[in-house]
Amino acid sequence: MRKMNFKPLFLTLLAVGFASCTDLEIEETDSIFGSQSGEFTGVDAAGVLENVYNDVRGQLENQADLYAMAEVSTDEFLVPTRGTDWGDNGVWRTLHSHTWDANHQFVRAVWNNMNRNVFNASAVIDSKSNPTTQEVAEAKFLRAYSMFWVVDLYGQAPFRDVNSDNTELPVILSRTEATDFIIQDLEEAIQDLPDAPAGGSNRATAEAAKFLLAKVLLNRHVYNGSGTPDNADMNRVVTLVDEIEGAGFSLHNGDYFELFTDAQDTETIWYVTASVGNQMWNGLHYKQNSPDNEGGGWNGFSTIAEFYDLFEGDPNINVPGSGQEPRRGFVPTDGSNLGIGYGFLIGQQYDQDGNAMTDRPGNPLIFTKELPGLLGNDERTGIRVIKYHPENGAFAGHKVIFRFADAHLMRAEAEWYMGADITADVNALRTLRGASALGSVGAQELLDERGREFYAEFWRRNDLIRFGQFTNEWSYKEISGDDTKVLYPIPSTALSSNPNLVQNPGY
Repeated sequence: MRKMNFKPLFLTLLAVGFASCTDLEIEETDSIFGSQSGEFTGVDAAGVLENVYNDVRGQLENQADLYAMAEVSTDEFLVPTRGTDWGDNGVWRTLHSHTWDANHQFVRAVWNNMNRNVFNASAVIDSKSNPTTQEVAEAKFLRAYSMFWVVDLYGQAPFRDVNSDNTELPVILSRTEATDFIIQDLEEAIQDLPDAPAGGSNRATAEAAKFLLAKVLLNRHVYNGSGTPDNADMNRVVTLVDEIEGAGFSLHNGDYFELFTDAQDTETIWYVTASVGNQMWNGLHYKQNSPDNEGGGWNGFSTIAEFYDLFEGDPNINVPGSGQEPRRGFVPTDGSNLGIGYGFLIGQQYDQDGNAMTDRPGNPLIFTKELPGLLGNDERTGIRVIKYHPENGAFAGHKVIFRFADAHLMRAEAEWYMGADITADVNALRTLRGASALGSVGAQELLDERGREFYAEFWRRNDLIRFGQFTNEWSYKEISGDDTKVLYPIPSTALSSNPNLVQNPGY
């Protein structure tokens, strides 16, 4: 992460006050408030805004925390313990098995990180910081993005006005109140953000804000507890996606995995300059490497058979010509692509010379569809998943966060809620992806299509909850049918520091 040079005026705030995020307490001695009154006097808007971007970038780069809570808690990923590797006091296993509690380190870290982003962005927005109109708009986008995750994951959001008395505890916004806050931030930001350039941007743009607004509106019936999408919200989703499309974004007409390189495409709306190394190496075997990463993979992240079977093709192999749709990828047998496949890696693996690989003890390196469980695994159990590929640069800094295919399917989903037949819309995407057309599209087909299109892109938990399937049973999951698991607990540390918070049901 690039280091920023901060002015002494607000260095203490960033290092101490802003880091205190379980209760959002700001020390009265902090220089930004003044040594006597504790009054907020503003920050260097440009510097703090850049710091928020850097924080968000680092949070999205991480394979733990947000990524793990959004993906490993689903049928899409599990991180089996192999001997002592990936044991980590059970943090990965409890996510997949739905046995986490209020002391889980990822649950605490994401709460702290996202609430810190919200407060830092609020400091930029305040008039005492003398921000430009665009700086305010960018900060509102980043504040909305961070609060979105607090709302989505935890169901309530603490909020401290930077001008409030620093002895007061943050107010707690209900899920509905926080959702309305996010929507207002985005509506206001859209007016003053620049249009996204071709190929997308790593800064806030009007199209990125419209995408996030559409995502929030699509989920509002979950957040407000009504359970029924409001037609006005769904019409707004359609309009927002139409506007994004009108700005020049469209479905990529080319190889699916080209979207996950740093080459310009028509789909990418917002990306971050984060390294994609974590997502490359966290599942590959220790002996799978590339010229700029000779240390090999980390042999952790895998998927389950049920998720792999959502894709077209032979259920037991994924070599070229096995009838698979392109999004499922392939395992090269001829040494191409550095010997590392794309998508889902199952069966025998090969090196860059086309030789069959072995694991470290000398067994054939065959990634198996089944695992003995979350414990007791060897080096070969589990199908591996790779979307960003080391042949494009093992440490390339271009992680896609919002893309038009998601907007396209959000629009289709909104229209489906209003009674439209969206089969043609979904098949338009499938045709471009080289998959066969569906005869009809209902809830299950739409959820499955989102799984096939957006695996490893932060959205699986959100999608499963919206379609009422997050508490379903799947392999290696210990607790099923418990609706309280659709929210994570408020971290114990946050509860102890702010009595305004109320623990979510079930914890």
